[in-house]
Amino acid sequence: MAERIIPCADVSEQISTASKEASGTGNMKFMMNGAITIATLDGANIEIKEAVGEENIITFGLSAEEVMNYERNGGYWSKELYYKDRRIHTVVDQITNGYFGMPSSEFKNIYNHLLERNDEYFVFKDFDSYIKAQEKIDFFYRQKCKWTEMCAANIACSGMFSSDSTIFQYSKEIWNTSY
Repeated sequence: MAERIIPCADVSEQISTASKEASGTGNMKFMMNGAITIATLDGANIEIKEAVGEENIITFGLSAEEVMNYERNGGYWSKELYYKDRRIHTVVDQITNGYFGMPSSEFKNIYNHLLERNDEYFVFKDFDSYIKAQEKIDFFYRQKCKWTEMCAANIACSGMFSSDSTIFQYSKEIWNTSY
C-alpha cells in the first residue's frame, strides 16, 4: 500500500506527542517523494527539519522537554482547556453526543483519556498549535510556486535518509568498518 500512497501524498502528518512516540522512517519516504511534513519535533522530524530548513517543514506542539516537564512537575489540567477553548469543547462534545452518528459509548475511552485521565498525550495542549499549522500548510498549498519550492527542497535534501547513506553511517559509526 505504501508504494501507492507515498508517491502521491502532498502532506506527511507526523502528529505524535513529542517524547511519546518518536517518528519512524515513513516520514522520510514521504519527504523523498516531495511531501511537506507537518509534525511535532521528535524523532526523525528533527532531522528532517535540520535537512530542509525551518521554511520547508511545518512544526507544531510542545517540545519533548516541555512534555517531560509537565510530567515531572504537573501544571497541566485538560479540563481547564476543555472549558476554556470553545473549539476543544465542541469537538469533545461532538464525539460523545452522537453528532457523528455513532453511539457515545464508541468514544467513551477517548473521552476518559482526554478528561478523566488528564489527557496524558497533551492533545488539548497541542490543539491550537496544530490548527495554526494546518492553516499555514493550507496557505502554502494555495501558493503553487512556494509549494513547488518546498517540495523540491524536500526531495533535494532527502539524500541523507537514503539506504546507502544509512548503511555507510552504520558501517562507520556502529560496525567500525570502512570501505
